[in-house]
Order: sequence, then structure tokens, then C-alpha cells
Amino acid sequence: MKLGIIGLGLIGGTIAKSLNSKHIVSAYDISKDTLTYALENKIIHQAYDNISNFLKDNDVIYLCLYPEMIIDFFKSNKSIIKNDTLFIEISGIKTNLIEKLEKLEKLEIKNFDIVFTHPIAGRELVGVKNSDKNIFFNGNYAIIENKKNKQNNIDLTYKLAKEMGFKNISIISAQLHDELLAYTSQLTHIISLSLVNSYKENVNLSHFTGDSYRDLTRIANINIDLWMDLFVNNKDFLLSKITDFQNHIEQFKSAISCNDKVKLAELMNQAKNLHNKFLEESRNES
Repeated sequence: MKLGIIGLGLIGGTIAKSLNSKHIVSAYDISKDTLTYALENKIIHQAYDNISNFLKDNDVIYLCLYPEMIIDFFKSNKSIIKNDTLFIEISGIKTNLIEKLEKLEKLEIKNFDIVFTHPIAGRELVGVKNSDKNIFFNGNYAIIENKKNKQNNIDLTYKLAKEMGFKNISIISAQLHDELLAYTSQLTHIISLSLVNSYKENVNLSHFTGDSYRDLTRIANINIDLWMDLFVNNKDFLLSKITDFQNHIEQFKSAISCNDKVKLAELMNQAKNLHNKFLEESRNES
């Protein structure tokens, strides 16, 4: 099968590496250096610097762009997309993106299909040079419920996710996806960033840190443009999760202020039990 990829960054490159032994993979990217690197390292079989030719030559296309760039892509190119093209979209937010796409003039009578998905995997590093098919191995993948999608396109998307190495493939609503990812991904990045920003002293922290600080701050090495887009486009769910987190921080703060060891133990046991439940569910999935 011929597969196209628009946006050959970390995830686009990883998709290419995961599928290029079973399919003919081509890519379009605005960076000629990226395309040259991908060709020289046999990540893709063909490169395009002309979007019209790329769209003409590919029936199945992974859309690996930031959410706002996806809107711009369809605004600019919907008139040259050929009939029955399947786009597999892979960004980290869905509700806001789908609503914006549906508002585009005449998009509701489009002659192509967009399956909204999310490979729930990644790294702090960016770019095709850091792509690695091991990122996807035994990972989680979400496919968004959408009555407008053709069943054969959902089936193909599921099959390709399996070929990429994903183990758990869930079909869920856009709203549930965004609520869950606001908690498991976006809030965790904000916590990490806030932790780093909360220390201002002029001391070499590397002499005073162990695994806990390194584990909690690893994701502070962030792709700023991507995460700004995700935070803003999922703000309703994310703000709700931030409020919940602030409430729990306040409970710890109050218990410590009052020397309330009973309350502290209660809060810690609650978290410990919930985390153990998460670990048990993860082991059962193995």
C-alpha cells in the first residue's frame, strides 16, 4: 500500500519507520533538509516538495501537524484533495479541532474522510532525527468515534496501528479523549514546568537532586510551540484538571500547616492506593 505523511517530525518519522518495511511510504514537509535526511536514511521511499503532486499520488495520508496547522492545511488545500482520500489525523486534542474543521465552508460535504486518532506516545526531543519505532511498541492508541467515517477506513486505521506496534487500541469519543489527556498528559506537563519554575535560588541543583526530581522534571524539556497549541485548544478540560489539582495541593498545605498527621496519612494512603490500582491494571495489560 502507498502511504503518505504530511509533517515529518518526531511522530511522522516514527510512523514512517514503523511502516516502511510493509508499505511504500512517501512524505511532504516544508523542510528540504528533513526530506533529504529521511531519504538518505531510508526512512521514506519518496519525498515531495509540492503538495499538489503529493495529494494526487497518495490515497492514505497521515496528517502529522499541530492542531492549528491542520486547520490551515484544509483551508488551503481542500479543493485539490482527490475523491476518497483517507486522512489519519494524529494530534493530541480532538473536540476543538473537530469543531473548527466542521465550521469550514462546505467541509461537511467533503469527498474525503478524516479519521481522528492519537498515538499516545512521544519524547521530549523533536524532529525526524529523533524518531524511533520503539516509541510505539506496546503503546496506546486512540481512535475517535465519528459517525461520518466509513467503516472500512476505521478498520484500515486500526490495522495500521497494529502494524506500528501499538498494543491497546481504544475507540472513544472526542470529549472523553480530551478529558483523559488533559489529566494524563497536559496537566503532568504543567506540573513539571511549574515545579522547575518554582525554584529561583542561585544554587547548583544537580548536587542536591535524586531520581524524584529528575523523574518529575524530565518532561519540562518541552516542545513549546506544540504544547502551547495543545494547552489552548483543550483549555476547558485542562483548566478543570488544574483546579482539581490545586484543591489537592491545598489539602496537603492545610494539613502540613496544622501539623495534622492524620489528614496527611489519609491523603498519602489515598494516593498510594490509587497508584497501586493503576500499577495492577498496567500489569494485567502486559
